[in-house]
Amino acid sequence: MSTTQISTTRASGSLEIYLLGCVDFESALLLQEKLVADVGRRTDGLGSLILCEHPPIVTVGREGHYGDVLCVQSELDFRRMKVRRLNRGGSTLVHAPGQLAIYPILPLNRLGINLSEFRSKLLNSAIQACSEIRVPAYSREDAPGLWCRTGQFGYIGAAVKSWVSYHGMFLNVNPNLDLLRMVISNPVEHRPTSLTAQKTRRTSMHSVRENIARQLTSQFQYNNCHYYTGHPLLSRTRRKVYVNA
Repeated sequence: MSTTQISTTRASGSLEIYLLGCVDFESALLLQEKLVADVGRRTDGLGSLILCEHPPIVTVGREGHYGDVLCVQSELDFRRMKVRRLNRGGSTLVHAPGQLAIYPILPLNRLGINLSEFRSKLLNSAIQACSEIRVPAYSREDAPGLWCRTGQFGYIGAAVKSWVSYHGMFLNVNPNLDLLRMVISNPVEHRPTSLTAQKTRRTSMHSVRENIARQLTSQFQYNNCHYYTGHPLLSRTRRKVYVNA
């Protein structure tokens, strides 16, 4: 299903899906910026979707604060975890291997989708993907993100530039929950969990990633998809941390 070559034709209206492994956060930002610029210059519905994981890092969104970090700087230094402010929606989050980062780069205006619909389609995609592995997931009016019986496992942290979406959503599949407890990520309760914790057995990142890709394709009504397992930009950056998918 996957290929490592980038299409030279880039068919109008198709979705280019990058199934990546663990990618350094700065490298992922650089790739998103490149794809946002590419999509923004076009006049059709072509979009991109990045699915990856990140080495441990703390990011602070527009609704977050540095005070959400519960540990001291020496512990962050010991774990080699940086704290980075981002111009995205959402709160303060810990990213780590085992958490699936979902970055849709889509021309919302050309797809006829407003911001509320974009958010709803993201959440519905994750809810349906979780249903396929028999995890009942739901959203809450008093806090953004996704929840299951054992707590919160999904976070919204999207942004839009000139009507092109980027950043997006994060799902805890099987991360180290001790890392996630280093910050406060929601206003109602501090109970991060994961799909693995909910199912009480290890959940495959591969299956969740494939389900998410399929559900997002359906939600945003893309009929043509191209799958890749790499991008030339990642091979050029020295800050990349990248393992096979």
